[in-house]
Amino acid sequence: MNFRKTILAVSLSACTGAAVAADKVPTLGDVLKASGITVSGYVDVSHNNLSTDVGSNTYRVFDTETRGFNLQMLDLSISSLPASGFGGFAQLNAGTDARAIASSGTSNADDFEVQEAYLQYANGNLSVIAGKFATLAGAELIEGPSNTNFSRSILFGYAIPFTHTGLRASYAVSDAVKLIAGMNNGWDVMRETQQTAAADGQRAMSKTIELGVTAAPAKMLSLAASYYTGKESSGTTTPADRSVLDVVATITATDALSFVLNYDKGEQEQVAGANAKWDGLAGYVNFALSDQYRLSLRTESFKDKQGYRTGTTQKLKETTLTLGYAPAKNVELRAEYRKDKSDQAVFTEDGSTKKNQDSLGLEAIYKF
Repeated sequence: MNFRKTILAVSLSACTGAAVAADKVPTLGDVLKASGITVSGYVDVSHNNLSTDVGSNTYRVFDTETRGFNLQMLDLSISSLPASGFGGFAQLNAGTDARAIASSGTSNADDFEVQEAYLQYANGNLSVIAGKFATLAGAELIEGPSNTNFSRSILFGYAIPFTHTGLRASYAVSDAVKLIAGMNNGWDVMRETQQTAAADGQRAMSKTIELGVTAAPAKMLSLAASYYTGKESSGTTTPADRSVLDVVATITATDALSFVLNYDKGEQEQVAGANAKWDGLAGYVNFALSDQYRLSLRTESFKDKQGYRTGTTQKLKETTLTLGYAPAKNVELRAEYRKDKSDQAVFTEDGSTKKNQDSLGLEAIYKF
């Protein structure tokens, strides 16, 4: 009897040890984290319904599907960015959003794009990156989960670039102020030799300069400003200077309420014998109704004074209301109503031109 009890005790001990050992087997995530490598991403799917006809101008950036379901983005980010020394970051995109942000010199026929890929060196308050990276400009980002609305603003699509390829240095003057300077190939250009040529066939082979500053002068206020200037070749008689100033102010009134203002002013020289100019202002109100529900209201106005950015000399306006619901920490569902207006009849509905457009969008985002 004692022998049988001993055998049973040894067996139970062995099983318990095996279970404990199994629990200690590291996952791939554990191994990567221990190695200083972080892997994250998201899946973004949607259903969009625009009042305009298929083929009509929509002046949308990503939510371009007139009616139907869509894979906006499958995003995968891999990073190892230590506070000191060398590191790297890569962000891979698949889906229709990838097609929208494709840089000159890349092929987006399969809806795939390397959004960002760069090396980094950090030393104290200074960090330097080299490769392809997102622009400094804008209140919104390419990544859907980082924005409060499903659709992107007109300013995001027509006033500023998406990405750059080159060098960027950032220096933290203090905890509240950071200075940024860089040099790159231009607006959404990865390889200069394959960018869109000017009307005379020439390509802008010189560099674009970027300057930026971020500041938090008060607990409830943060500011960001950026300026880009350099020769661009698309749509001009010959490669000529293009510049844009972008300013973003964020006011955090309470934990539940925040306001954002975004101003852009741009200019392209030598377009049809004159300089083309554009400017715009966007305002956001974000309010958390509870831990799970939130509302985001955006309204904006964009003037394309010579029709260089949109193809029509016009003043565009839009107002968007988005309801967000987070049933889980890594999931958000969004419902959005948006109304676009122009002072020109640029939209087509039922075969007739109109000055306005309505849309209803549904979006589901899963973050991992």
